[in-house]
Amino acid sequence: MSSTPTTEQVNAALATVQDPEIHRPITDLDMVKSVEIAEGGVVHVGIYLTVAGCPMKGRIEKDVTAAVSKIEGVSRVAVELDVMSDDQRKALQTKLRGGQAEKEIPFAKPNSLTKVFAVASGKGGVGKSSVTVNLAAAMADLGHKVGVVDADIYGHSVPRMLGVSDLPTKVEDMILPPSAHGIKVISVGMFTRGNQPVVWRGPMLHRALQQFLADVFWGDLDILLMDLPPGTGDIAISVAQLLPGAEILVVTTPQQAAAEVAERAGAISAQTHQRVAGVIENMSYFVAPGSTERTYLFGEGGGQTVSEGLTKALGAQVPLLGQVPLDVRLREGGDEGRPLVLTDPDSEAAQVLRGVAEQLAGRPRGLSGMQLGITPARR
Repeated sequence: MSSTPTTEQVNAALATVQDPEIHRPITDLDMVKSVEIAEGGVVHVGIYLTVAGCPMKGRIEKDVTAAVSKIEGVSRVAVELDVMSDDQRKALQTKLRGGQAEKEIPFAKPNSLTKVFAVASGKGGVGKSSVTVNLAAAMADLGHKVGVVDADIYGHSVPRMLGVSDLPTKVEDMILPPSAHGIKVISVGMFTRGNQPVVWRGPMLHRALQQFLADVFWGDLDILLMDLPPGTGDIAISVAQLLPGAEILVVTTPQQAAAEVAERAGAISAQTHQRVAGVIENMSYFVAPGSTERTYLFGEGGGQTVSEGLTKALGAQVPLLGQVPLDVRLREGGDEGRPLVLTDPDSEAAQVLRGVAEQLAGRPRGLSGMQLGITPARR
């Protein structure tokens, strides 16, 4: 007659299961939600995933089942997956930091004068990174001090597009970012070998973004641009938590299918309480060499649709900032690390992007708004 497994035995077995990415026992990471033992040796195990749609959930479920099945008297293992709450994720992040306090993010201070723009899109392939890079180059060319965070951890491409060849320099606990075209840049691609993929989940993504903002010495920036991954996932949520004052720029293409998805990316601001600075429509039309006739390869009106939809949904004006035409030189410049706004400033696409940059950046910052630390002196 087989013995009935105990809760202590199950917990001991679970302690042998490691998170496949963090490489620590799931019991240490507070990922075990519940353990219930039913008649006949059926064991029900509840497991917290750090994020919904976790790519490692199949591996975790398999390892938990294998570990608990080895216990004498266990006839079947049923694994139920749940997702951590925001507070649980914060607690996990604190544990992974060894209980150390978070470093200060200068752009999150109430007296920060740096404008932060999070460039978002509903889906990939709309030219979000190209727009980010050219806006940054145009703003720097206008005299602003500009930084770019390549927050698209999985699809990082900003270093190539800006022609950054140097690596960051580490001074004690401080990271000095490299620069190109007068723009300071940081990207996870600077910390990986070759073209290795980055396979991280929620807490690791949050921590990477936090380090880019707190550990990197940005100096006194006028503008910080953040190239976000497509959609409304972990990074978008982390940006809202770490930089609640960041404004969202939504990039879309003209077709309605892309516009519908882009509108969702902007509508996240209703939950994060961020301002949407505007919409940029990319690949709006094509003008053949030697012609003045516009060909609308991807349809028309997507940018205006997103602008009007977000204005209605958010109850605040969300303008269509510009419509960028298709230009093969824009793509070539991205491949060569030479932004179009610098190499061909008179091209139509460059002029549109420069116009958007001027609207967003305004004039180079002077002493207006800066605290000089002056106090009255006693006579």
